[in-house]
Amino acid sequence: MDFLRPATWEEALAAKAEHPTAVPIAGGTDVMVEINFDHRRPDVLLDLNRVGDLYEWEVGQETVRLGAAVPYTRVIEALGRELPGLALAARTVGSPQIRNRGSVGGNLGAASPAGDSHPPLLAAGAEVEAVSARGTRLIPVEEFYTGVKRNALAPDELIRAVHIAKADGPQQFSKVGTRNAMVIAVCAFGLALHPATRTVRTGIGSAAPTPVRAGTAEEFLTAALEEEGLWDSGRTVPPSVARQFAELVAACASPIDDVRGSAAYRRHALRVMARRTLGWTWDEYLGNERSARCA
Repeated sequence: MDFLRPATWEEALAAKAEHPTAVPIAGGTDVMVEINFDHRRPDVLLDLNRVGDLYEWEVGQETVRLGAAVPYTRVIEALGRELPGLALAARTVGSPQIRNRGSVGGNLGAASPAGDSHPPLLAAGAEVEAVSARGTRLIPVEEFYTGVKRNALAPDELIRAVHIAKADGPQQFSKVGTRNAMVIAVCAFGLALHPATRTVRTGIGSAAPTPVRAGTAEEFLTAALEEEGLWDSGRTVPPSVARQFAELVAACASPIDDVRGSAAYRRHALRVMARRTLGWTWDEYLGNERSARCA
């Protein structure tokens, strides 16, 4: 196994162009596990730890540009206001040691259906900055996942950053596991309210071959909130609307039976998480509106 250690981003792109099968590694929280268990034996490892650009982030007027190797700990500490859903999900990732090493870019590269960052990225509306020696392109996150642990990167491309819309409303993340910490999700759900456009977005994890949005549920809830006049009324979401939203979320999943849980349990859990996160986000939205009126 060859081990390449570029010192700059340009060197990393050149190495990836010369060795398209090279496996990138920064935190190593997924790659090293696969190597240690002999699930993967790459010919070339591309160590990106010395590429400082990947550890930087920038908060813009509308989006956050998050370097691919920014660890979860920094998301929790520095970006909880701008990216609340992602920060909540980051808190559930592994142990403190894993959160200090693992990153959103690594999660995207692994493209596991159970990756904790995927639901909030889908709910927030993110784009993946994929770069090669040929140029740069932005891939909408819902188009990035192409299959179980497969993504849309070309062989010579690397993830440089993730562009995530700053929260314009409440966001939530919920996860079910076989224990309270250091666990792979049985299923997960992210929800983001976007009052500026009066829309909602969702993300489902570990309940389909890829992370997915619950599109039908989003359309239903967006229409229901508008038809009921709830954005302006200060009223709670009717239980019938919450129940229908939860049913539609579960219907958008395509779970399987495996060692962590059954398909039936995953659908049931998604119904519960969808209903609860809707309640939490809407309560927060109403609280923010009351505070704004009193200010």
